[in-house]
Amino acid sequence: MSEKEQIIKEKVENTGVFDFKAFYSYAYGWFKNENYSVVEEKYGEKIVGDAKDIYFEWKATKSFSDYFKVEIGLKFIIGGLKEVEIEIDGKKSKSNRGFVSVEVKGTLVRDPDSKWDATPSWRFMRDLYNKYVIPKRVDDTKDKLVSDVKTFKDELKSFLELSGRG
Repeated sequence: MSEKEQIIKEKVENTGVFDFKAFYSYAYGWFKNENYSVVEEKYGEKIVGDAKDIYFEWKATKSFSDYFKVEIGLKFIIGGLKEVEIEIDGKKSKSNRGFVSVEVKGTLVRDPDSKWDATPSWRFMRDLYNKYVIPKRVDDTKDKLVSDVKTFKDELKSFLELSGRG
């Protein structure tokens, strides 16, 4: 069985004006640009009066080798999303106003295909491999995962702050 270890958990929250479609595309595009595979695991919408509440979850994955894979789990909560008209440089355009919360969890997966679980002797070899052969590679992969999660969080936060200055 593969070993999963949660390495980092971050959260972004913002209330204000933002373009939901651009926000969604930006987040998805960021992972694609970083060579992650993205799967939308859940999606839900609820209309409350003239506003929408939207909830969706993604799992972004990337293999670093046959032995290492990272998973980034994302939970998006969009509350009270309403269409609004804003003015930018004297031109009116449509946008959205609402609450955004994004929770990001980074997990390191070792032996994702469970190749080292075939026999007790292989499991023993895996433990030796983890402890004595690859600790530096483990640390490097964890550092890359932490960097990706923090960079995504910071860029998403900047996107929301910039799009709210209409």
